[in-house]
Amino acid sequence: MFNIEEELKKLPREPGVYIMRDDKDVILYVGKAVNLHNRVRSYFRENIGRGPMIDKMVSLIARFEYIVTDSELEALVLENNLIKENSPKYNTLLKDDKTYPYIKVTVGEEYPRILFSRTMKKDKSKYYGPYTSAAAVKDTIELLNKLYCLRTCRRSLPRDIGMDRPCLNYHIKQCMAPCQGYVSKEQYRRQVEQALEFLNGNYNFILKDLEAKMKAASEALDFEAAAGYRDLYNSVRSVAQKQKITDSVGEDKDVIALYRDETEAVVQVFFVRDGKLIGREHYYMTNVSENSEADILENFVKQFYAGTPFIPRELMLQYEIGDGELIERWLTERKGARVYLRVPKIGSKEKLVELAAQNARHILEQDRERLKREEGRTVGAVKEIAGVLGLSHIERMEAFDISNINGFENVGSMIVFEKGRPKPSDYRKFRIRTVSGPDDYACMREVLTRRFRHGLEESRELDEKKLDRDFGSFTRFPDLLMMDGGRGQVNIALSVLRELHIDIPVCGMVKDDNHRTRGLYFNNVELPIDTHSEGFKLITRIQDEAHRFAIEYHRSLRSKAQVRSVLDDIPGVGPARRKALMRHFRSIEEIKAATVEELAALPELNRRAAEEIYDFFRQKNDRSGTGPEKS
Repeated sequence: MFNIEEELKKLPREPGVYIMRDDKDVILYVGKAVNLHNRVRSYFRENIGRGPMIDKMVSLIARFEYIVTDSELEALVLENNLIKENSPKYNTLLKDDKTYPYIKVTVGEEYPRILFSRTMKKDKSKYYGPYTSAAAVKDTIELLNKLYCLRTCRRSLPRDIGMDRPCLNYHIKQCMAPCQGYVSKEQYRRQVEQALEFLNGNYNFILKDLEAKMKAASEALDFEAAAGYRDLYNSVRSVAQKQKITDSVGEDKDVIALYRDETEAVVQVFFVRDGKLIGREHYYMTNVSENSEADILENFVKQFYAGTPFIPRELMLQYEIGDGELIERWLTERKGARVYLRVPKIGSKEKLVELAAQNARHILEQDRERLKREEGRTVGAVKEIAGVLGLSHIERMEAFDISNINGFENVGSMIVFEKGRPKPSDYRKFRIRTVSGPDDYACMREVLTRRFRHGLEESRELDEKKLDRDFGSFTRFPDLLMMDGGRGQVNIALSVLRELHIDIPVCGMVKDDNHRTRGLYFNNVELPIDTHSEGFKLITRIQDEAHRFAIEYHRSLRSKAQVRSVLDDIPGVGPARRKALMRHFRSIEEIKAATVEELAALPELNRRAAEEIYDFFRQKNDRSGTGPEKS
């Protein structure tokens, strides 16, 4: 038994990381401390104005543990790693976990290439970025390869020179074919150097060169070439215009500011590379209600720069942060060069930080409006349905549907909506076992019985093992069962629930003669619902989703049955050979048309098996009267 009072006495007066856990051993909070003894004990003193969220966390602590480190810097690194790995409920967390693209130039190769990369490694390549748009990076790489006719293949050069024919890019004049030795290493390198100049932002020379080539081609009446140069010229100019100069000194820096409300904060980052604003991105921080703006900013800087591969020389911040000097040391160590945290007070830099803060405010306000609309079509719609039915609370709704074709391959679907949103992880498929023929009522009875009986059994097992009910897929019962139909389907559901002694409200989604929903059948009464309301739209989405899920499952079973009916009738063809045949020939028609030699060429088939397959289809054709005519 963990005795908190006794364990508090054992805390060392050293730097380290502490971990708070609840009675289920779930991590509640991770923090670092210069002095573990003082910091951890402070949580268990009488309330000293910590705020309701921290008080709630402390009330849940069943035990704590700690890891001693050699320095506060080590504690900072370990804290970041543990927060990222465990996402504790009471830590202020960075919601986004994005990776940003780079342009990679493999200057370490004898014939370099320009590549797209999501990581920046310590190799002999040059990296440009990070950029905020993967599409823009791909467009830039494509433009550079067109401009300078650089190779895009993976061949190892010069080892593979002359070993294969040149690719299509050579024939359409978008590669100089170093793979054939058509260009010297020196000439190819000059082209790569010009591409690097482009990536460094030196566009003027390129624009003048393209303009001269365009005019020369036009004067020579080579209008096709002139049009090509014109398109390249426009592409380069478009890229150049997107680069907004923000500083006369060509340095790398990130400009970071935030805006917050009661529950969330948005952090806006401007990425400045070589003195140019190359992009911006925003990030959400949660659990901010009892944190100051400076604390939120500090948590963002620690979590974001623990994961990003590129660290600029300078971070321009909106507020002074508490661990500023320590974080500077940590970032300097990660980068391998001096990193500065600065809070500009006057001039253009201060205005840039203010601009980032304004952007963060606009994003949060726009999201409020979006969330308000989204809430109307989800939670608001659920409340509307509850009002029509006279129910006090609905959160989870389950709907079922049956699919078959004249009783062939009867299947059922179960879909789940929580708070007005689909929850695909809880969807389930049922292959009907006890019903043959087109009897939707009997099929529905089987599906509902299996679903709820399974849920009861899972619940008993979890109770015996003293586990949380969320561990079981069927243990969460709905607040409302929605049947695709009227009185008949509702009565089937109610009878199943009575037999299993389960009390769940059941309503039917009643359709008119045109198969359109017109109302809800509940407690033996058909209730009208406004067809223009959000509640009605949600009912329609639930019906459509249940139908879609059942149809897709039925279609997949039909296709499998069709494949099996043809190939598995052939002597000597089992699952492995069937799979090999379909993988190689793609269709039954191709298998039918194959010769014995073509069939025997598959590693999975021997000569005898190939002959049996060949003979099977010829005999089948002869029996059906579709075989070749005999003279």
